[in-house]
Amino acid sequence: MTYLELLKKIMEVSHITGSFKLRSGAMSDEYFDKYQFESDPQLLINIGELLSRKIPKETEVLAGLEIGGIPIATTMGLMRNIPMVFVRKKAKEYGTAKLVEGTDIKDKNLLIVEDVVTSGGQIILSANELRNLGATINTAVCVIDREQGGKEALKEQGIELISLFTMSELKNNAIDLNI
Repeated sequence: MTYLELLKKIMEVSHITGSFKLRSGAMSDEYFDKYQFESDPQLLINIGELLSRKIPKETEVLAGLEIGGIPIATTMGLMRNIPMVFVRKKAKEYGTAKLVEGTDIKDKNLLIVEDVVTSGGQIILSANELRNLGATINTAVCVIDREQGGKEALKEQGIELISLFTMSELKNNAIDLNI
């Protein structure tokens, strides 16, 4: 699937309009129901193919953020044979009581994987936790950057955000493609 074909399909299956409260607390008149593209096997494969091309060479482990980053990180890891970890928003209160599930991350270069970025807040929180556990975090990837300050906030924390699509690209191409 080409970049434009994937863009069109994501817009068709997941873009909805109305009044929505975002994780950041901001209100928006449009929303991407990310679970619509993350739960479709073929779309997830196509997203994984295109996003895995953006993995920095120094990446040793993919870190999928709960919950939306996990299927994307898994797909990318399978395609590139890169180990992964699953990062909880909060450590379990039972069993192993871990925040991070999967391979060892101490002294490893991690790539954070997220679905949609608005303010970058969850990536910043998770990156700080991962760094406290001994990981190096320089880059994060996402499917959609809503262009609402996340990229800039992450840059202030020493994290480069690489997106498959930006909100501007989605909107501009949607108009051009008559979606």
